[in-house]
Formats: sequence, structure tokens, C-alpha cells
Amino acid sequence: MSDGILVINAGSSSIKFSLYISRNGGPPILSSKGQVEGIGVAPHFVAKCPDGRLLAEKRWDENIHHDELFGQLLEWIEDHLEDAELRVAGHRVVHGGSQFTGPVLVTEEIIAELAKLTPLAPLHQMHNLDPISTLARLHPGLPQVACFDTSFHTTNDNLAKVFALPRWLLDEGVRRYGFHGLSYEYIAHRLREIAPDVAHGRVVVCHLGNGASMCAIDNGRSVATTLGFSTVSGLPMGTRCGLLDPGVILYLLQEKGFDAKRIEKLIYKESGLLGMSGISSDMRVLMESDDPHAVEAVGYFIYRVVRELGSLTAAMGGLDALVFTGGIGEHSSKLRARVLELSSWLGLKLDATANDGVVEGSITLPGASPSAWVIPTDEELMIANHTIHLLKAQMAKAAE
Repeated sequence: MSDGILVINAGSSSIKFSLYISRNGGPPILSSKGQVEGIGVAPHFVAKCPDGRLLAEKRWDENIHHDELFGQLLEWIEDHLEDAELRVAGHRVVHGGSQFTGPVLVTEEIIAELAKLTPLAPLHQMHNLDPISTLARLHPGLPQVACFDTSFHTTNDNLAKVFALPRWLLDEGVRRYGFHGLSYEYIAHRLREIAPDVAHGRVVVCHLGNGASMCAIDNGRSVATTLGFSTVSGLPMGTRCGLLDPGVILYLLQEKGFDAKRIEKLIYKESGLLGMSGISSDMRVLMESDDPHAVEAVGYFIYRVVRELGSLTAAMGGLDALVFTGGIGEHSSKLRARVLELSSWLGLKLDATANDGVVEGSITLPGASPSAWVIPTDEELMIANHTIHLLKAQMAKAAE
């Protein structure tokens, strides 16, 4: 028997999906992947093979109902299961709060608890939860698993989680949670496969993409991370500001007449690389530009990465390895080179030839310590693994 595992990563106007097949109880193997973009405007569906070859493409007008759109997506998926049967769906859910420290089999009660966390991730949480409810209506017998971006960081020491705020706010959950946990968890697992000695050491992982953060991982466990209470803190991102003095928010409220919604739009959608450069949120565009504002935006991004590297190294009492992942981290050899050059005081020594040609592997000189690596992340595979393992555990428990 072959098991089909559907992985869904939903946003405000898009649904990304990956279809995995597990044969004879083996590990999940990617069968196809794709997305629906432009939901609510002009939905555009694309599906591809694992090697990138186009499998299908379709467009709809803006009037198509969300359930009908999702239903057609589900029909396509079920038609492309090969010899497998769709057994379970796994979902990326940004926020699990303090309660959910690992993947869970979804129930109506759990959905209600997760919905209460929406104020902690207002731009993500409900978009992650909506497909779960839709799929439950369209395919009521299909088990669904929620996997959380916050869970990996529950191992952080309490001092790495708290703010210096009155106790009543801390008790209400105003604290650091951290995100991108599924990516960091995948990197920790992948390191055990390709560099087990490194995996047991002190590692800083740079997840650098349109959303960006860094994480200190000691022997596979998260120690500290740059994202905190929200997904807007820490490093500057494509359109998010990152680190910001709270006094700036007060200034905007008191002197500029901004309300909460206007501030939310500013710090989430108008800032970061886009805001600083005035050109683009795309690092590739900015690194090719000689516009002084683009140069400044790139320089600030690198400056913040280097400063956080020092901070996270201090949190672990040393550094054994640095890992780059995410769209920017995996593909920008120039940015990696500049980060290592500015962090040479840590002992990092770039192998320029390896850095220019690497897909996965070390980019420092042989025998160098600390070492630096490029490892492509795979959050979807992490979700697929969690999902099938949890389903098997539930089936085994039911059979007892």
C-alpha cells in the first residue's frame, strides 16, 4: 500500500502544496508540487514535477468561490496520486503559542485554540487555518496535522523568551516565540546526515529569504533566535523592518497621527529592503543596483546578520559552524562572502571556489573551524515526515 501525503502552506492570496508518496512504509518522496496564486483577484494554478517540469496550468476568473477553487485543486491532486491513496494532510501553521510544542492531529477544539492565537500573528494565522477548515468540509474523513513554526524554539531557556515588561503581560503570553522553526528543524536533521560532528556542536543557522531570521542551535536544540513575539522583529526582511526602537512607534502614534492599522502596514509591508531602497524587496535586484539607497539597504541587511551572528555565538558560548539557507542564503554567493569576511574574527575562512559553485556543502577551507555551510531547506518535507509519523502513531495507538 502506498500512502499519499498532502502538504499545504497557505498565505493571504496563495496556496502552496506538495504531494508526497510513501511506499510500503518508507520515507515520503516528493511526487509533485505547485501553487495557486492570485486568490481573490485572478487565481492561477501551476503544478510541476520535482525536477521543475510543468505538469499542469490553469487560470480562473476572480468570481470563483474559495471552496470551489480548493475543490478543483483537491481533484487534481487525487488524480495524480499514481498508485497511492490520499491518507493525510499536513499544514504549516505559523503560531502554536506555548501550548503546542509539536505537531498535532487537528480537531475542532484544536482549531478553536489556534484561532485564539491570531492576534499574535495577524497576517498569517487565519490564512494557515482556513484551508484546514475547507479541507475538513470537502474531505471530512481525511486526517489533518498542524505543524508549527514556533515549536522548535520551545527549548529556549526562559531568559531567552522573556521581555523586561510587567509580569501581568508576560503571564498573558507577551514573550518571544521565534519562527521559521520547521526550516531550522530540517537543517538540524540534515546536518546529522551530512556532517554529524557539526550537528552535535554549536551552530548558527541563517534563514535568509523574503522573511529572514537566525537561530542558535546547540546539539540540535534551539537556544536563541532573532524573531520574537512577532514575525516582524530581528533582521530586516523584504518588506518588514526587523529591529525597531519602540519609541519610533510612539512617535508615529503621537506626532504623525498613525493608527494601529497604518503602523501595521508600514512595518510589515512598506519597510525592510523595499522601504530602505525605494526600489525592490528582491535582494537580487538590489545587489545588481548601484543606486546608493539600494547599496545602503544591502549593507544594512549584512550588518544586521553579522551583529546577530556575534550575539547568537555568545548565547552558546562559542561557534562550531555557520549555515546559510533560504532563498538568499542558498543562492547569493556574494552575500555569503561578505558575511564571512566581516565575521573573520570568529575564525571563519572562506573557500571562494567552493562558495561560488556550491549547491549543498561546506564553503570554508578544509579543516577550518568554525566551518560554514550551504544547506537548502525543505520545510515541506519536514511537515510530510511529521504528518506521516503522527498518523502512524495514532493508528498504532488505536490498534492497541
